[in-house]
Amino acid sequence: MKNGVMMQYFEWNLPNDGTLWTRLKEDAKHLHDIGVTSVWVPPAYKADEQQDEGYAVYDLYDLGEFDQKGTVRTKYGTRGELEEAIAALHENKISVYLDTVMNQKTGADYTEKFMACEVDPENREQVIGPPKQVEGWTGYTFPGRGDKYSDFKWHWYHFTGTDQVYETGKRAIYLIQGEGKKWSEGVDGENGNYDFLIFNDVDFDHPDVAAEMKRWGVWFAETLDADGMRLDALKHIENKFIGDFMHALRDARGKEFYAVGEYWSGDFTDLEAYLDAVDHSVDLFDAPLHYKLFQASQQGRDFDLQTLLADTLVEKYPTLAVTFVDNHDSQRGSSLESQVKAWFKPLAYALILLMKEGYPCIFYGDYYGVKGELSPHRVILDILLDARRSRAFGEQNDYFDHPNTVGLTRTGDQEHPDSGLALLLSNGDDGEKVMDVGEAHAGETWHEITGSFDEEVKIGDDGKALFKVHGGKVAVWTKK
Repeated sequence: MKNGVMMQYFEWNLPNDGTLWTRLKEDAKHLHDIGVTSVWVPPAYKADEQQDEGYAVYDLYDLGEFDQKGTVRTKYGTRGELEEAIAALHENKISVYLDTVMNQKTGADYTEKFMACEVDPENREQVIGPPKQVEGWTGYTFPGRGDKYSDFKWHWYHFTGTDQVYETGKRAIYLIQGEGKKWSEGVDGENGNYDFLIFNDVDFDHPDVAAEMKRWGVWFAETLDADGMRLDALKHIENKFIGDFMHALRDARGKEFYAVGEYWSGDFTDLEAYLDAVDHSVDLFDAPLHYKLFQASQQGRDFDLQTLLADTLVEKYPTLAVTFVDNHDSQRGSSLESQVKAWFKPLAYALILLMKEGYPCIFYGDYYGVKGELSPHRVILDILLDARRSRAFGEQNDYFDHPNTVGLTRTGDQEHPDSGLALLLSNGDDGEKVMDVGEAHAGETWHEITGSFDEEVKIGDDGKALFKVHGGKVAVWTKK
């Protein structure tokens, strides 16, 4: 998609008022107008309680339609309201990506007794107790939905492990015992084996489970007429299943059905190994770049901006990288908190929105705000989104040649007559750099569009000019 922009349309602290789907519907035209081409919506199915964000999954088939867990709607609204929002997005030529949480289930309807072994939470391959009978919350009948859409009922043997045992005051991880029961292979090696994350851990090695989850995925995508999915917690799900899952989805929805996965690791080699394991069938969020941006915001002028893109997914696999600054997991107060400092966010967003490579994702919290407080970044984001939509075309020239002042240019193309730009970032003093924007721009007058400079620049006959940036700021220069 030419200069596509994804928006993550939620943050962790949205109110439990059931209005998000309605607001999204009403916002669809505005999103189109600012250049958003796809929206990643939060988990749309019934959680264990209404206020949950959707990652504590109870019933994947209940999209806010049935009276279960004390509510019909989810935190975000009803199924009908969600369908209206998706229709409005499609009318405005915006693709819809569904958040797909398959690793865990909770909120069971009744307990069951089964054999299990406690394991060391720091090394899940290390059993620290003999097999014993436990009583766990692993039985799911979905009384509000019954057999509608699926008659599959979940039991203890559909899970690999659990922390949902019926022992007062005891919080532990149990490996469920039984024929073929073991932690999955093809998962991240952290903690010995990172198959188990939380709640009841879905056993993708169980053939009935794998078949049901593929059926559900196709149902979910077709029912909501989705254009793609965001796949949650990939480091905890057997990679072979993900490959099969995507094959089933694309058989049903077409080979263009999009997928981006969350494999949360700051180490590029982990992401590369995963991409190889799933035959490059999904894009991945560029967590290594996020951590570079976070580190740069923490260190200020001590961070060497020349290394900003080194060992990132967008540097190594640009067509598979979804670039982002922050999201619901990195924002303040979240489990993976690593929020980029406010002073650096304009620089970070300018980089991911204006460089040629990567599929940038804007975070709801950075555009609209967090906990009801308006974001201070919306004005600059609107400027940068407009520049991406109208200026960020053509070849790219990189100027990552100074520890505190770096930049790039886009030369523009004939299809977009006013396209072309020069970007400079500074984490230290005021800076300047002679940069080449292409001889096609010779003689043009350029100006700075973020409001940092009133002066203008004339492009030389050789396509070059001296561009400036203030210390600790971003500057974007374009044809006047």
